[in-house]
Order: sequence, then C-alpha cells, then structure tokens
Amino acid sequence: MQTTQALQQARRPALGKMARREEREFYLYILPWLLGFLLFSFAPIVASLFLSLTDWSMLSAPIWRGLNNYITIFGNDPLFRKTLINTFVYTFLSVPLGIVLAMLIAILLNQKVRGMTLFRTIFYIPSLVTGVSVAVLWAWILNPQFGLLNHFLMVFFGIKGPEWLFNTKTAMPAMIVMSLWGIGGSMVIYLAGLQGIPDHLYEAAEIDGAGTINKFFNITVPMMTPTIFFNLIMGIIGSMQTFTQFFIMTNGGPANATMVYVLYLYRQAFQYFQMGYACALAWILFLIILLVTLLQFWGASRWVYYEGQLKGR
Repeated sequence: MQTTQALQQARRPALGKMARREEREFYLYILPWLLGFLLFSFAPIVASLFLSLTDWSMLSAPIWRGLNNYITIFGNDPLFRKTLINTFVYTFLSVPLGIVLAMLIAILLNQKVRGMTLFRTIFYIPSLVTGVSVAVLWAWILNPQFGLLNHFLMVFFGIKGPEWLFNTKTAMPAMIVMSLWGIGGSMVIYLAGLQGIPDHLYEAAEIDGAGTINKFFNITVPMMTPTIFFNLIMGIIGSMQTFTQFFIMTNGGPANATMVYVLYLYRQAFQYFQMGYACALAWILFLIILLVTLLQFWGASRWVYYEGQLKGR
C-alpha cells in the first residue's frame, strides 16, 4: 500500500496552493460545457443506442426487441440498400469533384494579380449561403419549364434541356453538380495551404529546369497532401450526412432515385414514427462513417506527406 502511494506521488508532483486553486477554477469554468455535453450530447447518444434495440413509436413506451431492428435492416429492407448506394454514389462523386475544382480555383486565386482579393471574395461568398435558401435557389435554376439553366441552353445552344430533378437519370447528377456551389470554404483552406509552400522549393526546381507541370506534380501536390487529406475527411463525413437539399428539392424522388440515407432515416423517425428503427439506422451510419474514416487514416501514410516527418529522420 505504501509502495502504491509512493508511486502515485512520484508520478504526480504535489501541487502548490496556487496550482490547486487554478485547477479548481479550470474545472469550474468548463462545468457549463461539461454539463451541456453530458445532457445534450452524451445522454442522447446512449439513449439512441438503447432505443435502437426497441420498438418505439414515440406515442407509447418502448418495447424491447433486441437485435430485430438490425436484422430487419440488413435482411428485409431493400430501401436501406437503395439509400446506401445513393449516398455512396453522391459522396464518392461529389467529394472528388469538389476537391479538384476547389484546388484548381485556389491555384488560380493564388496568383499575384491586381484585384485578386475581389475575385477571392466573389468565389467565397456562395459558401456563406447554405441550407434551405440554396436548395430553393437551385430548384428554380433546375426547373425544366422556367429554370435558368434550361433557358440558357435554349437561348445560346438551341437545346431543350432535360427535366433534371424530375428524371431518374438526371436527378442525382443534378444534385452532384449543385453540391459544387459550396466549394468556396474548401477553396480558402487550399489557398492557405498553397501560401504555406516555401518559395525556395519552386526556385530550386526552376534552376533544375523543371516546368510548370513538373513543379505542380512534384512540389505543389505533395506539399498540399495534408490539406487534401483534411478536406477529403471532412467532405466525406459531411456528404454522407447530407439531408437538406434532398429533402427540399426532390424529397427522395423521382422513384427513390435521390433517396439518400439520412432522408430515409428522417422518414422512419418523423413520418412513420419508427423511432427505434431510425435509431438503428443512425448507429449503422455512424459505424459506416467511422469505418470509412479509419480506412482513410490507414491509407494516409501511403500518400500524405508531412514535412516534419523527414526533418525528424
């Protein structure tokens, strides 16, 4: 017993009166956040895990069902597979397109040209407008009868535009194009990363006779991989939880062509009042996002370059 106490004292040096007072003040200051986290984040998470094992309509007491909700989801719910496929299609097409386009725009806006601040502001402003307002705006742009896009195609090219959101073949591509509206936020992050690349690397490459393309692929891209990795992680997590634009613009139609996972979860919870089933869907989505994120971190060592890694060798 004495040995254990001695080890504990050795690991943690005795705090003075001032240090103990600062420690108590620290916990006092974080207490509001801690209580908020426990009441409004941690407790609902635990409750949702319990409810995922029950049959609860929110109008009566939950009925214990065990793993029946999960068995039904994986074994007897074709719409679950449909929504999962739609979500993956949307995510793994919109995110790479957004990454490439945002980085190309950032490279253009990184040039030392007069008035560049104005152009940066113009490209960034659309990302500030999100949610329902953007969905309503794009629903008007993509309207097949009086939409701006089809009117543009008819006036300048003499082409009758498709029905976009009302056609099963064009609805999801239209939503993917619409997702590029908010790339301004990623563009700013790429711009910060580009400005952090040391100029002497480009100067050394020019002395060696490297051209623009060689400098881009051998300097810019490797030095930008941490930034690309961050935007990739955040983009996939956000895209797999997308809801507002699909709910406002298509509500999952036509013929479930744009029924994404979170919209299906919403319907189960607040339209069909199957809250236990919806909680099970939410936990499955959490595990899928966790798995995808872990796979990205596992593969990051193969392509993400950190300058400090070489300095420490």
